[in-house]
Amino acid sequence: MSKVARGAKVLAVSGAGALASRVVAVLAERRRAARAVDDPLPDGGGVLARIAVQTEEPAIEVPTPRAPQPDVSVRNPEAERTVPAPYGREPNLRRPASPVEAVPWTLRVAAESTWRLLLLAAALYLVFRVVDMLRLVAFAVLAALLISALLEPTVSWLRRHGVPRSLAAAGTFLSGLAGIGLVGWFVIWQVSTNLNSVTGKVQAGVNQLREWLVTGPLHLTQQQINDFAKQISTAIGTNSEQITSAGFTGVTIAVEVLTGVVLAAFTTFFLLYDGARIWSWLLRGLPRHSRYAMAGAGPKAWATLTAYVRGTVCVAFIDALCIGIGIQLLGVPLALPLAVIIFLGAFVPLVGALVTGTIAVLIALVTQGPFTALMVLVVLVAVQQIEGHLLQPLILGRAVRVHPLGVVLGVAAGSIVGGIGGAIVAVPLIAVTNTVVTHLRQRNAAGQQVFDALEAARVAAPADPSA
Repeated sequence: MSKVARGAKVLAVSGAGALASRVVAVLAERRRAARAVDDPLPDGGGVLARIAVQTEEPAIEVPTPRAPQPDVSVRNPEAERTVPAPYGREPNLRRPASPVEAVPWTLRVAAESTWRLLLLAAALYLVFRVVDMLRLVAFAVLAALLISALLEPTVSWLRRHGVPRSLAAAGTFLSGLAGIGLVGWFVIWQVSTNLNSVTGKVQAGVNQLREWLVTGPLHLTQQQINDFAKQISTAIGTNSEQITSAGFTGVTIAVEVLTGVVLAAFTTFFLLYDGARIWSWLLRGLPRHSRYAMAGAGPKAWATLTAYVRGTVCVAFIDALCIGIGIQLLGVPLALPLAVIIFLGAFVPLVGALVTGTIAVLIALVTQGPFTALMVLVVLVAVQQIEGHLLQPLILGRAVRVHPLGVVLGVAAGSIVGGIGGAIVAVPLIAVTNTVVTHLRQRNAAGQQVFDALEAARVAAPADPSA
C-alpha cells in the first residue's frame, strides 16, 4: 500500500474516533441533565436547563422535562398514602386526607347527637306551644279519654250480651252522667245543710284563736289584734280593683270550664259509640310502614289506660272512705263532702289526697281545736302511707310500671305546664307512652331475631348443585 493510502486511512480512523468521542460526550451530558430532574437546582432551574457542552462543537441546548405537577382539583387519599412524594420527600402519614378526618371521632358523634337533640327539643317545644294554645280542647279530649276508659268495659259487657252498640253507648253515657250529677248534688246539699252550723263553729273558733293570742305565749294585746284586723280591711279596700278583676277572671274561668265539660261529654259519647272506627281513621293517617306497628301498640296502650283509670278509682275510693270515717269519728263537720273532695283529689297520685285533706285539717282546727286538727293530719298521713306502700303496688303495679320518682316528677311537671288538669293526666300519659315504647322495642327485637334466624338458615343450607 502506498503512503498516500495509508495516510488517508489514518485520517479516516482519527476522524471516526473524534466523532465517536463527541457523541459519547453528548450522551453523557444528556444523562446528567435527565438526572438533574430528580435533584433540581435550589432556585428552581426554570423550564429549560442550558447545558454548555465543553467540546469542540458549539454548546448544545438540552430541554429539561417539566417536573410532573400534582392535580390539586382531584385528591386521591389512597394514592397519597401509597405513592412516594415527588422530589425525594417522604409522605406525611400523620396528615389527614380531609379536614373532616382531623376532627376526633367522639367530638363528631357528640356534635351530631347534639344537633339532633336540639331539633327534637324544638319539635317538642312547638307541640307544647300548640297544646297550650288549644288547652281547652286538649284537656277536654284527655278527660274524655279517661272517662271513656272507665266506662268502656261496661259498653263491651252490654254488647257481648246482645245490646246494640248505640243503645249500649247511650245507656252507659247517661248512667255515668247521672252518677256525676248525683255526686255534685250530694256535695252541694251537704254543704248548704251544714253551712249555718259550720259558720257558727268557725266564728267560735276565731274567737278562741283571738283569746289564745291574748292569753297565750305570744301575749298580744287587744289593740294589736284590732290593728291587724284593720290592716286587713284596709288592704282589701285598697285592692278592690284587683279583687274585682279577679272576680271577672273567675267568671271567665267558669265559662271555660263549662265549655270544656260540654266538649268532654260530647267527645266521650262518640268514643264509646264509635271508638274503633276513630282509631282506624287515625291509623290511615300514618305512613304505611308505621301502621302495623301502631295497630299493635294501640290496643296495649288502651288496656294500660283502662287498668290505670279503674285502679285509680279504686284507690281514690279507699282513700276517701278511710279518711271520711276518720274525720267523722273525730267529730269534724262536713265529713261526707270532705270525703268526696278527697276522692276527687286522689286522682292525682301520691299527693292529691294529702293536699285536699288539708281542707279537713283547717276545718278541724277552727271548729274543734288544735288537737283534733293534729289527729286529722295523723289520719291523712297514715292513709297516704297505706296507699303508697300497699294500694299502689297491688292495684296499679301491673298497669303503671313507672318508678315512684317518675310519678312524682311527672305530677310536678304536669302541674307546672297545665295546672290541676296537667297533674291529673301526667301519670296516665307517662304510663301509656311507656307501654307503646316497650311494645315497639319488643317488636323490633322479635323482627331482628326472625331475620337472624333466616340468615343463619340460608348460610347453613347446602348449595344447590343445579344452580
